[in-house]
Amino acid sequence: MTSWIVCVLCLVGLLAWLGDGMLRTTPLPSDGSGIIKADFTLQSGDGKIVSAQNFHGKYMLVYFGFSHCPDICPTTLLLMNNALEQLGDEAKKIQPIFISVDPERDTPKAASDYAGHFGKNFIGLSGSPAQIQHAADNFKVYYSKVEDKDSALGYVVDHSGFIYLMGPDGKYLTHFTASVSENELKKEMMRYVR
Repeated sequence: MTSWIVCVLCLVGLLAWLGDGMLRTTPLPSDGSGIIKADFTLQSGDGKIVSAQNFHGKYMLVYFGFSHCPDICPTTLLLMNNALEQLGDEAKKIQPIFISVDPERDTPKAASDYAGHFGKNFIGLSGSPAQIQHAADNFKVYYSKVEDKDSALGYVVDHSGFIYLMGPDGKYLTHFTASVSENELKKEMMRYVR
């Protein structure tokens, strides 16, 4: 059941990422650089306003999720941390960032605390619904609040599960699906940061 949900979420995320690209007569860049942008203004756990410009000069490894996610988010964030640990000193060039898609429950402090469970260098960000929508739109991230009577919290958030690697200039480099292995993620990051 869980793998079926992951497949559906990845497909929905891919369709959202493509947007209306299938209807265009002018082809989009095949590397995603024309559609995915590191453009966000959110809030950190200590109340500071954080934008993509704060990370210029560093690579960004960005993941969108929510702190009450039962499986995909913690698994992916753990995968990111494990791959970064394998990079050794090269990992210092990369800033792992978790952006919440659940502003109702994930205050900036909650997002920051959650991200911190996965690595001391992880930054968790949240903001208003409009700020999160803006960030998600620029990364072509799909998310949707879904009622869930079986959940003690009353709802879950369906979302795409991509990990994005952005360059020191904030430009898109590549992305990874939730099925990427630690070794593949490490090798691909190393290819860019060396």
